[in-house]
Amino acid sequence: MLLKNLSLINYKNFESENFEFDTKINCFVGANGIGKTNVLDAIYHLALGKSYFNPVATQNINHEADFFVIDGSFENNDREEKIVCSLKRGAKKIIKRNGKTYDRLSDHIGLLPLVIISPADRDLIVEGSETRRKFIDGVIAQSDKIYLQNLIKYNKVLSQRNSLLKYFAANQTFDSTTLSVYNDQLSEYGTPIFEKRAAFIATFLPIFKEQYGVISGGHENISLSYESKLIDTDLSQLLEQNIDRDRALQYTSVGIHKDDLSFKIDEHPIKKFGSQGQQKSFLIALKFAQFHFMKSLAGTTPILLLDDIFDKLDEKRVGHIIELVNNENFGQIFISDTHAERTENVVKSIHQSYKIFKL
Repeated sequence: MLLKNLSLINYKNFESENFEFDTKINCFVGANGIGKTNVLDAIYHLALGKSYFNPVATQNINHEADFFVIDGSFENNDREEKIVCSLKRGAKKIIKRNGKTYDRLSDHIGLLPLVIISPADRDLIVEGSETRRKFIDGVIAQSDKIYLQNLIKYNKVLSQRNSLLKYFAANQTFDSTTLSVYNDQLSEYGTPIFEKRAAFIATFLPIFKEQYGVISGGHENISLSYESKLIDTDLSQLLEQNIDRDRALQYTSVGIHKDDLSFKIDEHPIKKFGSQGQQKSFLIALKFAQFHFMKSLAGTTPILLLDDIFDKLDEKRVGHIIELVNNENFGQIFISDTHAERTENVVKSIHQSYKIFKL
């Protein structure tokens, strides 16, 4: 997978900008706030149909404008893919592939495999379970259309069931027959999601451990596990068992929307016991494992975005990361950094062709 060029109009801090990219390494250097990360986010936006950093779509429009346009030309297994993503205030976002507008934005997911590593990934460790579920769902959905559709349907039914529970409370009524219809639908869509997540973790874990071992030098014992009540009880039973609790809470308290990932180092939560360097190594290994997992399924090499990842890592760990990317397993890489000299030293050591964009 290659991104050949990128055009931005009114995207974040860019009024109008054009880039022609190297087939291997592309670096964006400059002071904080200049827009380095925004270029990487524009690439992510083209691939996944949304910003990695700001979920409020209109906030990605330049303050002085009414719309944004991101335009990029990709090469995927010798096929040219021209993708245009645009948004006008007060209107729906539009994504076009080779001039044709998608009927559903979800149909675009998986066409352009991509992995981003960013300081914002720390949320995976410090924030709640929703952030970690989004990670696992995002990885699987890029290679599994059925999984993505099941997830969309599950969330829609979940919203309807929660509205019904609120209606019951507000009107002091209850209808078990109507509720059971939603229970059946949640089980229909939720059970295959649970099974897919469990199978994913079983495949993903050894890849992740291998990547962490390389980055850390192999001196630390880390683990990643999937936590779900569905491991012991099927979803339909869980929903039945928790009807009284759900009525009292006025929302659905059990299901795959409550699942989580557990991150540990030496048998302890990495959130509390991992150093800053260990946490960053854990997250980078997580994303490198995502890269290799997606590559094995996609039949093409994902684009890799590295946003300010060399900050807060000692030289030894930076060296291990360079060793990882300095081989033919990786394709096109985009790097942002505040230190131009550090970036140039890093990319020279990789022995690949490169371009440096000073913003």
